Amino acid sequence: MRLTIIALLVVGFGALAAIYWSSLLNKPVTTTTVDSSVRIGGPFTLTDQYGQPQTEAVLNGKWTAVFFGFTYCPDICPLTLQTLDQAKKKLGKDGDKLQFVFITVDPERDTPEILKAYLDSGGFPKGVIGLTGTPEQIAAAAKAYRATYDKVGDGPDYTMNHTSVIYLMNPKGEFVSPLTHGLTPEKSADVIRRAMKE
Repeated sequence: MRLTIIALLVVGFGALAAIYWSSLLNKPVTTTTVDSSVRIGGPFTLTDQYGQPQTEAVLNGKWTAVFFGFTYCPDICPLTLQTLDQAKKKLGKDGDKLQFVFITVDPERDTPEILKAYLDSGGFPKGVIGLTGTPEQIAAAAKAYRATYDKVGDGPDYTMNHTSVIYLMNPKGEFVSPLTHGLTPEKSADVIRRAMKE
């Protein structure tokens, strides 16, 4: 009797989970309208993977997908970069108007040299601008983008929890739309393409 109840509970939870995920996957993709009173983005001073100083001016002149992550991230960060790479290819000629900025939330480990080695590895988009800095500089950049992060665990094997949203910025450096984690390359490209046309 007890096993039957447990089995029914497992099946019930499984069905609910399937319905939930199905509803997420079938939601139409829209460019999110952001409350104009909430500012996302702003001034920052960081260092790129070549050891050169960079400010928010790096966003000017191109559409930019800004993402906060870290090189020791086991899944979300590499998957996000690969998804962005595929989305850019699906944009065709419009892909030339798009650049990627990866801001680490782990400045303790992510030196410019580590960032460069990570971003140069296979499977990631070419030309990603990797940014690091002091803990204070990273905190200021994250605050400007309303991104959150925190260190989990102690010792050399710690990890980081962090916001997984991609911030789509226009060529003026203004926030346009979020690209949420889990969007397919096709849907990501659709959001970016429509934003470029508006």
